[in-house]
Amino acid sequence: MYHSDIKLKEGAFVVSDAHYSHKRPHFLNFLKDIQSKKLQPTQLILMGDIFDALFGGIKKTSDTNQEGISIINEISKEIEVVYLEGNHDFNLTSIFPHAKVFPIYQQPLACGYKEKKIILAHGDYDGAFGYKIYTSLIRNKIILKFLNLFDEYILNKLDIYLNKKDDCKELDWFDSFIKNRFEGRYECDYFIEGHFHQNKAIKISEINYINLGAFACNQRYFTVKSSEDIELLEENIFSKET
Repeated sequence: MYHSDIKLKEGAFVVSDAHYSHKRPHFLNFLKDIQSKKLQPTQLILMGDIFDALFGGIKKTSDTNQEGISIINEISKEIEVVYLEGNHDFNLTSIFPHAKVFPIYQQPLACGYKEKKIILAHGDYDGAFGYKIYTSLIRNKIILKFLNLFDEYILNKLDIYLNKKDDCKELDWFDSFIKNRFEGRYECDYFIEGHFHQNKAIKISEINYINLGAFACNQRYFTVKSSEDIELLEENIFSKET
């Protein structure tokens, strides 16, 4: 676990798994509403997989997402933006120079909220051994330079695969999986992560575990409420009409 000086703020927006792409434009509209001050978070917490494909070191992914990148960079000059890298968006430090970016090896991320201890993670930090090898290799600068030679082919194949995925399905094994995963591992008031898209809270011993609903599913995002509120996060649905 990585200990940070991050402090959550009341009124912060927490967003996970937007999977933004040309086929899912809603997150860009959400960012524009923050940029224009129509929405006014005190802080923006991006919990990973915000973009469907944004890989630092592969230029085409930055070019494809340039408008969203530019708006996040503008927002991060005015409010604190905390970005936990996911498995669809990584090597982001140079892409978002004004944000506080935390790669997979700095997750779970311990932070605070008033008197509460909070742990944040995208959710894929403790995958199986083979997955850990994959995550290490795919972030390697030499491998990324090689992949740049085939970026068009790779991204077209990835686009086809991702559009077949059901990002909003309920996982019937999830509760038991999480309870086994957390047994005796952490001490905190809240453990918040995305990745699994389940939009549910589970009490595990003294920990309030929250798996965030994906923005890609019904444009859900969350607002940090008063520290006195046991639920901590309030669910919101973004609409262009709001």
